[in-house]
Amino acid sequence: MPENVPEPWEYCLYIPNDLRAVTVSRRTLRLILTVHGLISLVDVAELLATELVSNAVRHTKGPAALRVRWSAGVLRLGAWDADPEPPEPPCRLDQATESEDGRGLALVRACADLWGWQPLTRHGNRGKYVWCELAAA
Repeated sequence: MPENVPEPWEYCLYIPNDLRAVTVSRRTLRLILTVHGLISLVDVAELLATELVSNAVRHTKGPAALRVRWSAGVLRLGAWDADPEPPEPPCRLDQATESEDGRGLALVRACADLWGWQPLTRHGNRGKYVWCELAAA
C-alpha cells in the first residue's frame, strides 16, 4: 500500500433513545475525525451525523447507533435505528425552510455526495440503516 494512503477504519457508537445522545455523537465524531487527520470534513460531517442521529432518536422508540467508516478516501456516516419503516423522503431544501422540522434529510441530500437507506433484514423487522458519504477533497 502506498505511504500516503490512510488505512481504512470504522467506529460504532451505540446510543440510547435520548436526545442528549445527539450531542454525545457529534462530539465523539469530531474527536474521531480530528484524531484521524480529517479536520476538513469535521463541520459538514457533524451536521450530517447530527441529522441522522437526531432522526433515529426522535422518530423511533428503541436504541440507535452511529457508524463512522473511512475507506478509499470516502467517509461514510450512518445511523441505525430499530424502526423498520423507511425514512420520510426528503423535500428540496428550499421548500423545507418554512417548517421548524423536516429539514434533516433535505440537509443530508444537499450536503452529502451520496446518501441512502436500507432495511436490515429481508422483511425489515430489525430496523433500518440511513447513511451518507463525503469524499475527501
